[in-house]
Amino acid sequence: MRTFDSYAFAVSLALISAANAWAQSGSFEVAQGGHTVGTASFNFSATSDGYDSTSLVRVAMQGLDYSLSKTEILSAANELKHVQLSATVNGSAVNVTAAPDSAQLLLNVSANGRSSTARLAEYPAAVFLPDFDPGALETLLALAVTRNNRDLWAIIPKQTGSEPGSVAPIELATYADEQGTQNGKPITVHHLVATIAGAKTDLFSGPENQLLQAELPQEGFVLVRKGFVLTPPAKPQAPAS
Repeated sequence: MRTFDSYAFAVSLALISAANAWAQSGSFEVAQGGHTVGTASFNFSATSDGYDSTSLVRVAMQGLDYSLSKTEILSAANELKHVQLSATVNGSAVNVTAAPDSAQLLLNVSANGRSSTARLAEYPAAVFLPDFDPGALETLLALAVTRNNRDLWAIIPKQTGSEPGSVAPIELATYADEQGTQNGKPITVHHLVATIAGAKTDLFSGPENQLLQAELPQEGFVLVRKGFVLTPPAKPQAPAS
């Protein structure tokens, strides 16, 4: 997977890229109530000073026709340098750009023929978090390692009052490991629960911290990496001490 150590990144970019190629990209199914309703994917490529990333999402179901294309530039420490998003929600187009600017985050949004701008509080460990985006959740897992699950923030590109977006803290709780299979082979599964603006997302990741599954705050929706099957626990798990 992507390295979390900027020093190691600088010393041996080629070695790291080769060793971690398996988790540089991922393809997922989007399901609701056990029925596949879409697909999602991400791809990360190493640059001389960080990462370029892309995410693609497509959901088509009764009541929701949603597509998303996102490109990001991240530092070697997985910190946001620039992001551009294009989405369509039930026929309405939305375009968003965001980048740090003068110790703040400058957010520009164009939707329904109107443009708006906001300056949000900037935090080093902030994840740009659109709906159904597995690339954003992969970045969150990377930041959680270097930040010891602390001081994490979500940039939410949704209208909040008069603002076109907001920033909210992310609280992470670590649960006991579970089990699953990836392409039929047994795999140990780490379990985190992220609470963002009061909503919970269950995150399941593999031994290399790669995103395997996410149970999303939208009711009944789940992202599942293709080829992955989570073994249900015998009973609900309590947070690890």
